[in-house]
Amino acid sequence: MPESKPRKKTERRPQETVAKDYKPNPVWYKPVMFGLMIIGLLWIIVFYITQGVWPLPAAGSWNILIGFGIAIVGFLMTTRWRS
Repeated sequence: MPESKPRKKTERRPQETVAKDYKPNPVWYKPVMFGLMIIGLLWIIVFYITQGVWPLPAAGSWNILIGFGIAIVGFLMTTRWRS
């Protein structure tokens, strides 16, 4: 029977080097992230409570998409959030 060759270990960077590559977010990042999520939610709530009179009457049902869009930007920011 032929002998099998040992597998090569993949090289990994030490944890210290990896940790140094990531810098924490600026101080303003977290309030903006949560602020956008809350503003988007409030936009949709105001649209439903006022039956389309507020926040942009000319936008009509597009107000729902605007509210979700604002909230989604906040949720997308969570993917880049570092402590």
